[in-house]
Amino acid sequence: MWYTIIAEDVPGSLEKRLAARPPHLERLKALQDAGRLLLAGPFPAIDSNDPGPAGFTGSLIVAEFDSLESAQAWANEDPFVNAGVYSAVTVKPFRKTLPA
Repeated sequence: MWYTIIAEDVPGSLEKRLAARPPHLERLKALQDAGRLLLAGPFPAIDSNDPGPAGFTGSLIVAEFDSLESAQAWANEDPFVNAGVYSAVTVKPFRKTLPA
């Protein structure tokens, strides 16, 4: 089943985010290589694809896991969690309807 991982950044997270980005992307790439990643990306703090020093306010990941518990466990081990980038992480089941 698909699950959403919705994370909120702590204020001023950009430096921590940039430092933890390579291992964060490696984990996402592994999901992608396994055919389990629907989408992933950050929420820019301003209305721009490249917010520069304004940074980001959080992230959204939609990926396939065997259970809510496994999705939560995966989210809990994210390098952004371990680096203190995220202030909160919510994992919810997701039913993809469109595009078919």
